Amino acid sequence: MTVIILIAAPEGLRGHLTRWMVEVNAGVFVGTPSRRIRDRLWEVLATRIGDGQAVLVEPATNEQGWTVRTAGKDRWKPVDFDGLILSARSRR
Repeated sequence: MTVIILIAAPEGLRGHLTRWMVEVNAGVFVGTPSRRIRDRLWEVLATRIGDGQAVLVEPATNEQGWTVRTAGKDRWKPVDFDGLILSARSRR
């Protein structure tokens, strides 16, 4: 299963995602696209997110069973601690 969360996304991105995934709440998309579709969707999101934020949670072969990608003005960044993905906020 793949989950994509959009925060303050430009118009059109949410509509683009509904072609492949279901919007279960405002800005939260769930689906099971193939890896090829997921990678292409991420290319579009990462280039068009602008001042917003995009988070993609996807299956992975690690201990947690998932990994995360982020794009845009990141408030939190995924950090790998010996195979465990945690979220870190940069110091200001």
